Amino acid sequence: MKFGKEFASQMIPEWREAYMNYSYLKTLLKEILIFRQRQIMYPSPAKAPVKATSLKRKVSLFRAFSGLTSRYGNISPRKDEEDEVILVSAMQVADEEQGEEFRSYQTTFLRSAEEGGEFELVFFRQLDLEFNRVIQFYRGKVEEVVKQAEELNIQMDALIALRIKVNDPHATPPFINEKTTGAYPLEVIQEINTSGDGNEEEEEEKNRLDDRKGYKMASLEVLNHIKINATAETPRSTVRSVFHFGRSELHYNKKELKDAQEKLKLAFIEFHEKLRFLKSYSFLNQLAFSKIMKKYDKITSRNASDAYLKMVDESYLGQSDEVVKLIERVEAAFIKHFCNGNRHQGMDTLRPKAKRERHRITFFVGCFFGCSLALVVAIIALVHARDLLQHRSRTAYMNTIFPLYSLFGFVVLHILMYAANVYYWTRYRVNYSFIFGFKQGTELGFKEVLLLGSGLSVVTLAGILSNLEMDLDDRTQSYKALTELLPLGLVIVFLLITICPFNIFYRANRFFLLVCLWHCVCAPFYVVTLPDFFLADQFTSQVQLLRSLEFYVCYYGWGDYKKRDASKCIDSDIYKTIYIVVAVVPYWLRVLQCLRRLCEGKDSTQALNALKYFSIIVAVVARTIQTQMIDTDARYMTIKYIALATSIFATIFATYWDLVMDWGLLCRNSENPWLRDKLILPKRSIYFIAMVLNVLLRLAWMQTVLGFREAPFLHRNALVAIVASLEIIRRGLWNFFRLENEHLNNVGKFRAVKSVPLPFSHEDRQKDL
Repeated sequence: MKFGKEFASQMIPEWREAYMNYSYLKTLLKEILIFRQRQIMYPSPAKAPVKATSLKRKVSLFRAFSGLTSRYGNISPRKDEEDEVILVSAMQVADEEQGEEFRSYQTTFLRSAEEGGEFELVFFRQLDLEFNRVIQFYRGKVEEVVKQAEELNIQMDALIALRIKVNDPHATPPFINEKTTGAYPLEVIQEINTSGDGNEEEEEEKNRLDDRKGYKMASLEVLNHIKINATAETPRSTVRSVFHFGRSELHYNKKELKDAQEKLKLAFIEFHEKLRFLKSYSFLNQLAFSKIMKKYDKITSRNASDAYLKMVDESYLGQSDEVVKLIERVEAAFIKHFCNGNRHQGMDTLRPKAKRERHRITFFVGCFFGCSLALVVAIIALVHARDLLQHRSRTAYMNTIFPLYSLFGFVVLHILMYAANVYYWTRYRVNYSFIFGFKQGTELGFKEVLLLGSGLSVVTLAGILSNLEMDLDDRTQSYKALTELLPLGLVIVFLLITICPFNIFYRANRFFLLVCLWHCVCAPFYVVTLPDFFLADQFTSQVQLLRSLEFYVCYYGWGDYKKRDASKCIDSDIYKTIYIVVAVVPYWLRVLQCLRRLCEGKDSTQALNALKYFSIIVAVVARTIQTQMIDTDARYMTIKYIALATSIFATIFATYWDLVMDWGLLCRNSENPWLRDKLILPKRSIYFIAMVLNVLLRLAWMQTVLGFREAPFLHRNALVAIVASLEIIRRGLWNFFRLENEHLNNVGKFRAVKSVPLPFSHEDRQKDL
């Protein structure tokens, strides 16, 4: 792999714009190379061509960049120590925004008077801009983590004091015993003298004593100056905060200690990840500057890299060691205070291993897809061979068995759309695992998602085929009740696997899904995070799936499934009422989530977002009532016009919100007209096609309002399933661009780690603020 691609692949996605622009600098070097090769080919100005396009075709840039001898001359660098090419100087520059001074580096190119020197002058100016930008970003982030380390010191002091107070309620100030707490959590690690004079132990003891002289041991008195950060994250804390019963005083109990330890543990993990990102950022940029200067030497046959790389090594980027020291201190503190000194456990938590791609997953995905295709062919062949489309039991089958199995079809289609999303998010480096908050190493790749979808499709298609065979075989007529129970058995197995507590079938992801689902159901009592409202949005596109679940209860609870008759249940007023409620629930949950976010004061536009979902609720209720009415009803036309008006308003409102608010598009004066300034996909036409598709797929409700209840060649339930599938496809399209916009927002704010709320607040620091 070439360094440029490797450099881009190892970047932190959210900090991509803060890295050195290696590709642009490489482009400038190519311009220098083309000019110099033109000079070799056409030494006389009269013979020099006007354009270098034909020369580009003749000259192999790869050979030039790999240091090979080209047909036009040897371009390998010469080593001439006395031949000075550049002078590098540093100056103090004032930052008007922050009111501080920082060191800026400037390169003076001494050969600008030579022919073609203007190309090299442009290269060094751009190189200086990139280097100063990298140093400024790195310095700012280092200062930020140093401040965070100070705050974590205070938090650890409070945690240690609280731990002692809980374990020993009679403990009194002023100080905690050193044997109990150990060293200062993030203290400076003393370096041991290894000069070989035999006094290493004495030097170490001296350093330890000197360090203790300036260090005040953690005191129980710190508990008198801190309070618990009471955040309304659970239903109980939310209710207490609404009625102003929230408490911030310490009660010195084990639950309080456990909550504080969990929060601080998460804070340490995120802080350590940020430090690792900074270390990687420093290393990759230094390596990139080294590579680009060596390429410059190779192309120009000069020796400028030594002077420039010496400046890079002596700069803040090369000399700063705060990040490395902080990593060592954080690891030592985390292992001691959160892992009982178990280094292996601590390092596995702080530095989880990268996922390894397993070839057996690829094998099973191909195997399941092949089986699914074979089963589809078998079903089609059976339908045509037995002429089931004209069979007398066709209507009963479509009214009962088809809705039962269509539930699995909706799930499989949604899984496949999510697999496509994951594939393209990964391809275009959208950090979906960070956005969703997956624990590192537990996120599912597109192959794992495809494995789940293809496996479920095999089981579903096998159930359909066996159901058809048992219906048509006279020998199995005595087992008709068992035949009808097959879809119910599949649902039960599916639910049992979902809630299975054992570490099988991606337990971490199933638990994450169940937690998000519980947060959706209990809205607005939980803090609304992106995974919560993202999952709720998925359910707004799975209304027909929820109605299929209702039909399961109806068919197996109230209906006579032994005779394949559900008319008794479907025609009841209770079923029709629940049919409407089921469709409203997902949108109502989104309304509650929007109101929760509005009350938290995070986003004032959530009031309009709640209004959007409420308008959809009105439209859905009107359309559902219309479908349940007969054409001869006197109120039918009135309800039809109401459904049409509310649907048009809701569609326009929702489409505008999709394109402008969720996708961030339709910016008239952006760098990409009618899109947005930053785009991830290479072709702008894809965004316009996606916008048109989103509008067209949102108009699927027209078949309900206009009365297309049953096509000549399609049963009504088949038409409903097709419309529901179109909405799932639209949701998959929406998912990609919604997360793309969220990723670009994180990139714009350089937000690469999660912000974890700390357990304690210090009164003195609050006064300072």
